[in-house]
Amino acid sequence: MSGIYDTPDTPAVSAGLQRRLGDRVSGWSDETLQAYLADVVYLERKRFRAARGRMTDEDRSEAEAIETAAKAIRGDRVAHLTALRSLVDRYANEIHNRFSDRTHKVATQLVPGALTRLLTAAHPGELFGRDFDPASRLRVLGDGERLRALARTHTLVLAPTHLSNLDSPILGYALHNIGLPPFIYGAGLNLFGNKLMGFFMSRLGAYTVDRRKQHRLYKDTLVDYSTDAIGRGCHSLFFPGGTRSRSGKVETSLKRGLLGTAITAWQEGLAAERARAEVLVVPCTLSFALTLEAETLIEDALAEAGKARYIISDDEFSEPRTVASFARTVLNLDAAVYVVLGEPLDLLGNRVDEQGCSLDPAGRRIDRTRYVTDRAGRVMFDAQRDRVYTQQLAGRIVDAFHRDNLVQSTHMAAFAAWMALRARHPGRDTWQLVFTSEQERTIPRADILTRLDRVLDEIEALVGRGRIRWALPDMTERDRAATVLDHAMDRFRSFHQRPAIGRGPDRGLIIDPRLSLYYGNRLDGYGLASTALGVHP
Repeated sequence: MSGIYDTPDTPAVSAGLQRRLGDRVSGWSDETLQAYLADVVYLERKRFRAARGRMTDEDRSEAEAIETAAKAIRGDRVAHLTALRSLVDRYANEIHNRFSDRTHKVATQLVPGALTRLLTAAHPGELFGRDFDPASRLRVLGDGERLRALARTHTLVLAPTHLSNLDSPILGYALHNIGLPPFIYGAGLNLFGNKLMGFFMSRLGAYTVDRRKQHRLYKDTLVDYSTDAIGRGCHSLFFPGGTRSRSGKVETSLKRGLLGTAITAWQEGLAAERARAEVLVVPCTLSFALTLEAETLIEDALAEAGKARYIISDDEFSEPRTVASFARTVLNLDAAVYVVLGEPLDLLGNRVDEQGCSLDPAGRRIDRTRYVTDRAGRVMFDAQRDRVYTQQLAGRIVDAFHRDNLVQSTHMAAFAAWMALRARHPGRDTWQLVFTSEQERTIPRADILTRLDRVLDEIEALVGRGRIRWALPDMTERDRAATVLDHAMDRFRSFHQRPAIGRGPDRGLIIDPRLSLYYGNRLDGYGLASTALGVHP
């Protein structure tokens, strides 16, 4: 099939990005073009000043390139364009990692379990150690047969929730396991700091994203790269939330830049009459019983450091042995990871049928090309109109995220525990609760069970209405809350040194407020707080 296996070499990628740069700036005034270049220089200099003393050889090379660009700012239009083209060429070499069909076959076919061992290996010598059976630990829910059929005639864009740096390799394994072709995806530059993971990621479809670069040229280059890749028929995966959920909540607002690349690629394909012009989006919701970086992420959320520390480079993922320990723990738990593949959508947010044709709310087929073409069938490019369509699509994806959110025992028990802590200290805000002493956060087990029982009843009603999903351990109706609580505590204890809920004196339970907040936040947005607190409107 065409697509990812035809990934071009870097010079060809750079040529495509240069062409898009030229198209974008062709109508700009000299002043606008100069400001575009000055934005690069200003923000990159600011970044390098902040990193002084911690710069790598690559950083120093980039700093030299920026100083060369700075000299061009006072030049004429030709100098500005030359500097911008030089930077785009540099970014193309940084972003593009050519997919290796050979590596993919070795990883997924010739060496059974290689991807699983990759997750559980702390160093290369462990890649050929013990095999796990991830199929029994990782559950993929959704219509895989339908997606396989659509992938033969459409380019698919997978849009998942984002919990952990392990999301991409786990999704790669899940997609391969149900017979879907490889997907390309953007991976943060910091992830390649784990040399073992970085080696495989760069050859299994990952392209590099340096989120430290905040200037418009770099962001535009990423958008252009994604548009070109989708236009070539590469099935693509990107996290529309932008970065990992620091709070543990399901995403409620999406960054629409990369989503917009799909609608642009679709229209370009229609205009060029490409054989595989059609593009569909598949929402995907991930659910982990445990999250590798939970402690670091919730600290970031509490400090509102998403603004000041947008990229965490020193979290749990940076230490291979921690990754290995976590992966072994998760893969030894029964069904601890769920990948829920949602209903495919067209780029306007409409559902599609088995053949990929768009459906209106009444289930009738509609011709989606009429929304982007004139009466003669010519594609009419309109950026403002496309932003409205992308916003509409983003809303449908968020709806799917919440509808397909699968909560596990750890989420339900943590939510009840956090609410019990709130009830015990009703006058305290989140920050004050986080810093309570151990004695102040020791809660009677019976109190948590009472609240958990109420929450389970409410979740069951939401499941019945199709508003959420859940996975419960084996139990009887009579001891449901106790079984869920004990199941969650066993899982917390298996990885976290300070479990979200631990055993205390006199049948009391010691709550770790940060982790309880993080895992309990998976239930945020469903109106369950009043139920857990025993407050009825």
